[in-house]
Amino acid sequence: MTGRPDIPTVLVTTLLAGPVLAGLAGSLLPAFGYLPALGYDTFSQAPFRQLFSTPGLGKSVLLSFGTGLAASVFSLAIVLVFTAGWFGTRIFRQLTRFLSPLLSIPHAAASIGLAFLIAPSGFLARLFSPWATGWTRPPDFLVLNDPYGLAMTFGLVAKEVPFLFLMTLAALNRPHIQDYFKAGASLGYGRMASFFKVVLPQIYPLIRLPMLAVIAYSTSVVDVAQILGPTTPPPLAPRLVAWMNDPDLSKRLMASAGAILQLSVSAAALLFYLVLERLCAVALKLRYASGHRHNREKLARKSGLAVMVAIISAMVLAIAVLGLWAVAKSWWFPAPLPQRWSLGRMSDAISMGTPALTATLAVAILAALMATALTLWLLEARSFRNVRTGRRLNFLIFLPLLVPQVSFLFGLQVLFLIAGLSGTFLSVLFAHLIFVFPYAFLALSDPWKRLDPRFAKAAASIGASRMKIFWKIQAPLLLRPILVTFAVAVAVSVGQYLPTLMIGAGRIVTVTTESVALASGGNRQVAALYALLQLIIPFVVFTLAAIVPSLLFRNRSAMRLER
Repeated sequence: MTGRPDIPTVLVTTLLAGPVLAGLAGSLLPAFGYLPALGYDTFSQAPFRQLFSTPGLGKSVLLSFGTGLAASVFSLAIVLVFTAGWFGTRIFRQLTRFLSPLLSIPHAAASIGLAFLIAPSGFLARLFSPWATGWTRPPDFLVLNDPYGLAMTFGLVAKEVPFLFLMTLAALNRPHIQDYFKAGASLGYGRMASFFKVVLPQIYPLIRLPMLAVIAYSTSVVDVAQILGPTTPPPLAPRLVAWMNDPDLSKRLMASAGAILQLSVSAAALLFYLVLERLCAVALKLRYASGHRHNREKLARKSGLAVMVAIISAMVLAIAVLGLWAVAKSWWFPAPLPQRWSLGRMSDAISMGTPALTATLAVAILAALMATALTLWLLEARSFRNVRTGRRLNFLIFLPLLVPQVSFLFGLQVLFLIAGLSGTFLSVLFAHLIFVFPYAFLALSDPWKRLDPRFAKAAASIGASRMKIFWKIQAPLLLRPILVTFAVAVAVSVGQYLPTLMIGAGRIVTVTTESVALASGGNRQVAALYALLQLIIPFVVFTLAAIVPSLLFRNRSAMRLER
């Protein structure tokens, strides 16, 4: 059934594309000197001249471009090499259980944990001091905030690898994938050669869009850059946020010009990657024709496994270190564990952070409910009309992830200011929904496609309405994926830093905005506590998503996960 677009499709298009385009327009006009609300009612190139005369701008641009692109490419390479070498093995299944929960860790919490892990006074230095290093004081090494952005790149890789891995895992959830490996082996190809020559060309189109979203995010990230990135000068995106919050209102025009520059930087990184992708495709095509079997893969397989294990270990250690700092009352270098423990500060910090925790829960739960419901409405409507989700709709759904947040949130903030909605709960909720919905759709669309349509057809043939089919058949069959989608949406909302900071205008405070602010302070215990709160919320929701279906379906063996 085809024809006019259905209501949810129009609503999703308006919800996602509308704010992005309006935000870009709201950034573009002030970038050329036009912002009547502040008294600038004539067009001018002065904001760009002021921007390009800023000291260190070129280095900031190079840092954003280089660290973001390098982290994205390294993350994809790690995932592909590991998957090629170990897909279908027991080790692969075991590591998948570790990588999946890591996706729910917000970027800010992961960055704080990694900072406490790799800092000169961090946990790793304590483990080997003084017996191996001879250090009785923290060494004078610039590990965090290094001028080349190496720590920031490592933090981005540690967070993007789980995301790209799960996207690859979803793409591999296709019929006959194992048969392709067997066919390659029967022709004398090794496991990795079979993957890169036979499997990857088929699944890569499904990974490309998430990969482009990773590049757009990594080249414009703010919270990770503020915690782990260079400071003299910092990458471009954190400088834009500082200019936007400057008391000198003329800096807002320069910040808008910088937002357009950030858009250009991310676009250049995307273009560079697409060119690199094309070159790799040509090189692989030449390798295909060579007929080389690539049987010696032992070193490559072990290297891929070692890197993946190292990333998982670093993330697990980072979380453990956050837990140690949360209950540490006294922890002097080089002691590997705290000398004194205390839960008093934890209770004090939680009581002081109750408003932030309440706001975080309210925004996250409402945004997740709305995103999950809208995703179900969209998928059901298109399934009923027998219309597939085409490339155009996919592009519109992913548009907020493909455009740097800082490039259109500035404009959206100006529009909310003009409308008198800046700093309100509803405006922050709307901003979160823009970024939560794409992940909800990503999590639920594949389970919906795998749902056997014959159930709905059989019910419709005996007169059941669409509403009854959904609530009595489709929703129960998809209860587990729906709850997981809700949990993913909650985790994404909890991790939103820049939308809360910009649209909330300091009036709506969440545990994420507080933890980023505390990360630059000297109180590691309080920073660790707020970072742990970011972890606890998604953990509780994911736990409930796993327990509820098990309880509801305890007497239905066909509905259990192990089937």
